[in-house]
Amino acid sequence: MSNALLKIKGVSKKLSENFSLKNIDLDLNEGEVHAIVGENGSGKSSIMNILSGLHIKDSGNIYIDDELVNINSPLDAKKLGITMIHQESSLFEHISIAENIFIDNNPYLSKKLKLIDFRKIYSDCDTLLNKFGLNVSSKTIVKHLSPAQKQIVEIAKAYVSHARIIIMDEPTSSLGENETSILLDIIKELKKHYISIFYITHKLEEINKICDRVSTMREGKITGTQSIENISINDIFNMIIGFDSNERYPKINFKLGNEVLRISDLNSGDFLKQINLSLRKKEILGITGLIGSGGTKIAESIFGINKIDSGKIVINGIYNQINSPSDAIKAGIAYVTEDRIIKGLFPHLKVYENISAASMYRIKHGFMINEKYEKEIARSYMHKLGIKSHNVNSEISHLSGGSQQKVVLAKWIMSKSKIFIFDEPTKGIDIASKVDVYNLMNELLQKGAAIILISSDLHELMGMCDRIAVLSKGRIIDILSKQNFSTEKILELETQ
Repeated sequence: MSNALLKIKGVSKKLSENFSLKNIDLDLNEGEVHAIVGENGSGKSSIMNILSGLHIKDSGNIYIDDELVNINSPLDAKKLGITMIHQESSLFEHISIAENIFIDNNPYLSKKLKLIDFRKIYSDCDTLLNKFGLNVSSKTIVKHLSPAQKQIVEIAKAYVSHARIIIMDEPTSSLGENETSILLDIIKELKKHYISIFYITHKLEEINKICDRVSTMREGKITGTQSIENISINDIFNMIIGFDSNERYPKINFKLGNEVLRISDLNSGDFLKQINLSLRKKEILGITGLIGSGGTKIAESIFGINKIDSGKIVINGIYNQINSPSDAIKAGIAYVTEDRIIKGLFPHLKVYENISAASMYRIKHGFMINEKYEKEIARSYMHKLGIKSHNVNSEISHLSGGSQQKVVLAKWIMSKSKIFIFDEPTKGIDIASKVDVYNLMNELLQKGAAIILISSDLHELMGMCDRIAVLSKGRIIDILSKQNFSTEKILELETQ
């Protein structure tokens, strides 16, 4: 590895009354992928926002090629060859791929008249997309692309802008296993072109596949940097959480009870066809497939959001006609949605109001709400689940992603449901919060609940589930028992 392309020396930044970046030292070599990991709120994105010009440091120095540089805006960063690809797409949805990629690098027929050579744009872009393995026309409107395709377009855009340093913030958080594999291959290709990458992720398996070094952060400080050759995934896990543990997936194997849910020959819309599933007391049943394969649609059908055209839902041996979420809640079903902000929370309500939202019957006396009791219950769940918030009166929007997810979980635990549907429950939350969610699942099972876990994270599914149903194009291809779990087998089934 060559000498450092980038050096961050003693950088500090006060971001709020309660959080600061403290004396950050980091470096990045040419052609290196350097992973940055840590809990949500540890400062990973904040230090990268300084590097990309979104924040201005209070003190410390940044060097590129051993020359001191000042980064006071995104334009400064861009001139230095630094590009940041955020979790949420920054592409313009209603124009073509080519127009997005060349928006800052347009070839002109006449620079004086500002006449853009669209023929050259589309030709060059088609060549570029082929290079990156994206088999779509450069004239395709961006809104029609999948999340994985948008990520590739973002990378192609950075490549065209001659970026020397690309910062990727959770690039695979919305991708399935196959899409992730394609993206990781592209990152390996970028390394061959001596492009350097800071890679922020919660997915430890990815670090082993593409990264050269890993740095961990906690409470605004760098707590360690190691070469990948000298460290295991479990070592990284322990560095992040701050203590030794072998339990990334702390599943307790309970003796399974009677069948609590049976779905027979369920059809919904033009997509879900002949869905047959069963779930037993104290069981975790996984559901997975490629993005758009139907996992969320199954959840929404069980919970009464989607209309069931035919088929039966039997709960504890009794046929249930579920036509609405209200029917599902009465039947003891809870649904922790994938999109917690839009579908799982009330963003403008306080923490305690969100926690009690599905259990108003517990806090009402006649037509009056016992607010004191409501807050007492909320405090007990905040303590129990380790929800990080100043108090129950905090706005839900002020919480981290991990704490917001725990509030959604608290809402449904309070409802005393017995069948829980978790749709991507650990998406976008940090590793320590993931373990909290897994331990909570164990606690629910211990109390006699049953869980359906919909996830694109195959390691999570294999670590926490008793069985896994694999979907493809709205149909269940196979249901695997624990002894038959393997990523290869699941990926093979997903593509059938």
